[in-house]
Amino acid sequence: MRRSSIAAAAAAVLLSAMATAFAADRASEKFIKEAIEGNLAEVQVGKLAQEKGQRADVKAFGQMLASDHGSANQKAMQVAGQLGVTTPNEPNAKQKKVYDKLSKLSGDKFDAAFAKEMVKDHKHDIKAFEKAAKATQDPAKSFASETLPTLRKHLETAQALEKAR
Repeated sequence: MRRSSIAAAAAAVLLSAMATAFAADRASEKFIKEAIEGNLAEVQVGKLAQEKGQRADVKAFGQMLASDHGSANQKAMQVAGQLGVTTPNEPNAKQKKVYDKLSKLSGDKFDAAFAKEMVKDHKHDIKAFEKAAKATQDPAKSFASETLPTLRKHLETAQALEKAR
């Protein structure tokens, strides 16, 4: 009788550990897919800022976004491969909507809307990356931790653009 209780307890612990690992895997998968979508969106919006931005600092930030998020996406794709995740090949619907909105603007209106969107977007991204850096125990954790300083730099730059209007 005692052995069956021990076996049942051991099985429960094992199942709990497996469920926790599965949940962590799912969280990492969701994070890396969203990171890739975000990187794709930032590259597109960065290029748009280079084309439509009126101020030189907006154009320069657009170039920074395209370059930094392009590099980050290469790393994210490697992590996705390590995790066995099927990668998205375009931004999500919300990100496309932001791009479409910005693409219809020009001059000062573009610069202001772009800076505002980049502040909002990078605040959101930093929260997601901080969570992933703490929660996961796989290559996604390293990617999140390594990317955070760049995201913080982007947020600071976007906030400076917003104030310079």
